[in-house]
Amino acid sequence: MNWINDVFGVAKPVIAMCHFRALPGDPNYDADGGVEAVLEAARRDLVALQNGGVDAVMFSNEASLPYLLKTEPITAITMARIIGELSSQITLPFGVNVLWDPTASIDLAVGTGARFVREIFSGVYASDYGLWNTDSGRIARHRRTVSGQGVRLLYNIVPESAVYLADRDIASVARSTVFNTRPDALCVSGLTAGATTDPETIGTVKEAVPDTPVFANTGVTAATVAKQLAIADGAVVGTAFKRDGYIWNEVDEARVAELTANARAARLATVS
Repeated sequence: MNWINDVFGVAKPVIAMCHFRALPGDPNYDADGGVEAVLEAARRDLVALQNGGVDAVMFSNEASLPYLLKTEPITAITMARIIGELSSQITLPFGVNVLWDPTASIDLAVGTGARFVREIFSGVYASDYGLWNTDSGRIARHRRTVSGQGVRLLYNIVPESAVYLADRDIASVARSTVFNTRPDALCVSGLTAGATTDPETIGTVKEAVPDTPVFANTGVTAATVAKQLAIADGAVVGTAFKRDGYIWNEVDEARVAELTANARAARLATVS
């Protein structure tokens, strides 16, 4: 697990989501405000997250609902433009997630210098977006083709709004995913963004693959971060950082500072 310290500079990092507003081509895109409005909203959120003390940032097209399983080129192109515009203000390690397109996510990471990607790289699911299939072998080869070997891959093995089609328990899924695909980390999620990740499920996955980092991927709050980090190797946080804890609001720096302070205390308790 040395790569976590290498990338984030700390054990048990808090990775903050910087959610982009709807992008060109998305059903809810604000054409009047244009990309400039998306950029300025992302800039404000980025500043609040960094000032609040997070360990890393992950940019995603969270408002592109309903998500595509193969995105249009305009999505990653626009995200690359925004990240490029923000690059002089990014002071932390960052990752990307083009929902839900692994190829586009890796391409965006290579093109922008992102250190990691979170995606659905393996498995077959019945989801709100239809039958959700993956091709982890092709993705692994694509990463090599575009010289993305240095991009860390965070595999979400409990996708939001979806259920694994095979009749397998989560421990078996974790073990076979690690054996077959060699992910850099596994992410365990709740039902949707902001939904609590079951600590027992995190523990089951950790026990099944003790040498692979496991992240709590949704629903971590200031009140629960210590409990989650007592088990998990890190946390991905988005909704809890927003004003009033509502996903589509702007980031509230005070909420960020509260959660990250609790996370730092939890790390100290773990070390001691």
